Amino acid sequence: MFYRRKFYIVKKEFVDIFNKHFNETNLPNQLKHGSRLIGRWMKPNEDDTMEIFAIWAYDSYDDYQRIEAKIKSDSSHLKRIANWYEQNGGREQVYRNYIVEVRNEVLTSTVI
Repeated sequence: MFYRRKFYIVKKEFVDIFNKHFNETNLPNQLKHGSRLIGRWMKPNEDDTMEIFAIWAYDSYDDYQRIEAKIKSDSSHLKRIANWYEQNGGREQVYRNYIVEVRNEVLTSTVI
């Protein structure tokens, strides 16, 4: 199995918009192409931000790469993403004003 953690630091005023986007746009597309969501959580930070992260599971790293390639080549999904950014002031504006940090991390099991 291959696991990854997608991690975001988002300004609190943008959390509802960001979570709605995940649930209505990103999650359905991920599931459509074979990603398996273990769970998605958030916790407040001491400043005006929220940590939001999801754990995803795949049969293998090759499976992950195959699924990601499908997601990144799904033209209707790419249009939905572009429209969402435009509705929120454009990609640069979203990253400049609302999304502080993004990480896509490989998780390694400690269970033998």
